[in-house]
Amino acid sequence: MINIKPKVFVTREIPDPGLEILRKHCEVEVNKEDRVLTKEEIIAGIKGKDALLCLLTDTIDEDIIEANPNLKVIANYAVGYNNVDVNAASKYGIPVTNTPGVLTDTTADLTFALLLSAARRIVESDKYMRAGKYKGWAPKLLLGYDIYGKKLGIIGFGRIGSAVAKRAAGFGMKILYYEHDGPKDTGIDAEFMEFEELLREADFVTLHVPLNERTKHMISHKEFEIMKTNAILINTSRGSVVNEEALVKALQTGEIAGAGLDVFEDEPAMKPGLAELDNAVIVPHIGSATIDTRNKMATMAAENVIAALKCEVPPNLVNRAAIEKRVCKNAI
Repeated sequence: MINIKPKVFVTREIPDPGLEILRKHCEVEVNKEDRVLTKEEIIAGIKGKDALLCLLTDTIDEDIIEANPNLKVIANYAVGYNNVDVNAASKYGIPVTNTPGVLTDTTADLTFALLLSAARRIVESDKYMRAGKYKGWAPKLLLGYDIYGKKLGIIGFGRIGSAVAKRAAGFGMKILYYEHDGPKDTGIDAEFMEFEELLREADFVTLHVPLNERTKHMISHKEFEIMKTNAILINTSRGSVVNEEALVKALQTGEIAGAGLDVFEDEPAMKPGLAELDNAVIVPHIGSATIDTRNKMATMAAENVIAALKCEVPPNLVNRAAIEKRVCKNAI
């Protein structure tokens, strides 16, 4: 009897631990080019395949899903999955999975790194030294802002927001938070505030919300007018949560003091003027970019694929409705 292995298409090379799991059970085709594939290339890649492992940078829309409605799983190598048309996948009984939880602490670490860097002008100071401008200590050279004892406003108090709060407590910060659904039992010494009240009070504002119709541009011209002129905004959630043009203007005019950004509205592009601003610390979406975390994400994504191919419920399923409609054939 010939043992025919299921076929998996991976849209971009992921860390080896995930690929090793897949290759034990499947024939694996990986895009070897270090770039985002076009829609047409993804459609060609999934032809005749049983599973798709994709990245947050891949837009998996209904056209792609209809090109192979026999997929047994779409495994997203990310916590978010707004890049996948989940409704279309569910219509065809295709499970969609993600990799939640694994990057909570890593992203919280980066959030605090951006906060510290923006407050103490670390990147600007580094450039200053490398340019040979430092001539000796001076009383007013590159003055920044204290962190200890200041008010940190956390918008979105889920896993990552809570992890940031725990780090802030170690710096003696007063923690304020806003949740759309109102106060929650956090187990953390934190004070709930309404959205605009938090913006008025906080010295630092950090965003930890998903991107949806309610949160798109939740920080824009009006919100920058409300914030303190010495406030610093941190965003490690999704770029479009902030109106980036409004942010550039606010930083240029001194409406707020600074920003630390890991995500951008038109990623990988930035809005005009942002790159020239010394009061913005900008990094290329590296919130989960540690060896340990990316390896864990790869392992989780692969395990989701294997579970689906075994006709089991994947451990990180996001569309349970698909399980009721799927037809399992040739499970491994």
